[in-house]
Amino acid sequence: MKKAIFPGSFDPITKGHEALVIRGLELFDEIVIAIGTNAAKKYLYTLEERIKFIENTFADYPQVTVASYEGLTIDYCKKIGAQFMLRGLRNSADFTFETSISQVNRSLNNSIETVFLITSPELSAINSSIVRDIIINKGDASQFLPDGVSL
Repeated sequence: MKKAIFPGSFDPITKGHEALVIRGLELFDEIVIAIGTNAAKKYLYTLEERIKFIENTFADYPQVTVASYEGLTIDYCKKIGAQFMLRGLRNSADFTFETSISQVNRSLNNSIETVFLITSPELSAINSSIVRDIIINKGDASQFLPDGVSL
């Protein structure tokens, strides 16, 4: 059984995240959407709200679960028996950043492989930071959010 985690803060989950997970299900039997917690980071939505958004988004996908964790992502992979880490790449900046992280993770645990999927062109401009900014400034971000996210 091929198990992957898709780590992130998901504050909030976007249509880009949703599409990546659905595409990832063609490669993996199970995907755990793993919400990393960082006490030093300020979030727009609580952990409970983010979990609910993700559960609602993937309610029709029993092979997708959501969990939260603290500490190193690579350690969480080992803890839950995930052999893969799923990451999305929107552009060359993402590639550079994600490559560095995957190389460090590989040096920490070479039994967990990072798999990169290129974001679909129509979703490549979407990121949680931009969506948060729209929401904070009372704009309509609904076109960037999965149906499971109700604000």
